[in-house]
Amino acid sequence: MSSHHFVKEQQEPALIILNTNGVQYEQVAPLLEWVPTVMVTQEEVYTVISWGIKIDIILADIEFQKSHFKLLEEQYPVRFLGVQNGNYLEEALQYLLATKHGAANIIGFNHQKVFDLEPKLERLDLVVWDGPIRYFPIKSRHFRKWFVPCTVQLHAPEGTLVEVKNSDGAQIIEVHHSTMLELPEGTSEFSSKGIFWIGEFFNK
Repeated sequence: MSSHHFVKEQQEPALIILNTNGVQYEQVAPLLEWVPTVMVTQEEVYTVISWGIKIDIILADIEFQKSHFKLLEEQYPVRFLGVQNGNYLEEALQYLLATKHGAANIIGFNHQKVFDLEPKLERLDLVVWDGPIRYFPIKSRHFRKWFVPCTVQLHAPEGTLVEVKNSDGAQIIEVHHSTMLELPEGTSEFSSKGIFWIGEFFNK
């Protein structure tokens, strides 16, 4: 490990692992490159340990903490962050805000609930991984990116209008449940009047 990696300065996006169902280690590995703060729910601790990932914080209720206190020694310097009523993500995000983090990747979050995260987007850049798809918010209402030929998902409140421009021309898309869009190779531009999310499929 190079010398500039050993101090965490909250500049790299933290990694919050809520659920590993449908998630491959290969998806997570690139997110570890700059040694982010890694936060894991109590249900996923042993899966993440089996992946060889060093955990910084275990999101856990008091019962788990009491019955698994040896983890603090075995995985030192890991520590527990207390959670009540299963509110793992809320506690994790509050911690990140309190410790001046600016961004996080959230693994295993239902993309249908991303709209609940939007109040946090003023202070945190959030990317959500739901199975094989990575969702990122377009907070500026306008986004431009070069794509290889691919399929993306547009995710926004029902009926949201998104304008898409690329080499295929310009079109207005009305977003409905799981609106999929084929993109040609080259630059695509997206515009809308409100926040919307783009989902990209993970490729090994």
